[in-house]
Amino acid sequence: MTETEIRRKLADVRCFMLDMDGTFYLGDQLLEGSLSFLERLSETGRTNLFLTNNSSKSAEVYVNKLRRMGVEDQYCNVLTSGQAAGSWCLREMPGKKAFLLGNHMLRSELEGMGLLFDDKNPDYVLVGYDTTLDYAKMTALCDHVRAGLPYIATHPDFNCPTETGFAPDIGAIMAFVEASTGRRPDRIIGKPNVGIVEEALKKTGLEPHQLAMVGDRLYTDIATGRNFGILSILVLTGEASMDDVEKSDVKPDLIFPRLSSMNHLL
Repeated sequence: MTETEIRRKLADVRCFMLDMDGTFYLGDQLLEGSLSFLERLSETGRTNLFLTNNSSKSAEVYVNKLRRMGVEDQYCNVLTSGQAAGSWCLREMPGKKAFLLGNHMLRSELEGMGLLFDDKNPDYVLVGYDTTLDYAKMTALCDHVRAGLPYIATHPDFNCPTETGFAPDIGAIMAFVEASTGRRPDRIIGKPNVGIVEEALKKTGLEPHQLAMVGDRLYTDIATGRNFGILSILVLTGEASMDDVEKSDVKPDLIFPRLSSMNHLL
């Protein structure tokens, strides 16, 4: 694809939805060129929305992390799968109480949104990426799922990238639950599913063709773009490699080594 063709694809994009871990930073390390990419967006009259499937941290925690990395406030716009799941539950489960598998940050954020919780006699279960997971929690979760309660998950990721490799993510938790109960979630909110896209459209006020989804994972970030008519852009700073692209049925519209590789094309 020529640079002219790439520029044409990027021309209508008004907001770049950016995955975070593996795309903008890795662990606690800012990836090279990330800040210059944000500056280039501002120079060209575009905006960004950080869109993360990781529900183990609240949006406020992510904003503070971005600030520590030198990101200016005008760019600190964050939407997490936890927030999107909270909005979905408030809309679809009004007045009902959830059993939450999640850490204190997720619980606090969801309580602030107005969600109600009851670990003993819930109306449904909501599963997030719980970094305080223990066997007692897993047993209680499986009991509720096995009893047939509606089963909601914040996102589908199998692994969470770290500076030393990967940590098991919610996809691994769901596999555990399925092995024990025979059930998969009734609804998964995060990328590449419609729940988080609906929230992003509300938050930006834009149409799908005015958005780009930029990330390092084929089965979440790139699939989001492909599923909803959003320009999909893969960066090779995280999970997916060119070998993965060749083997996958999910093909990105554009591929760049890193975010800043787009700067001269915007």
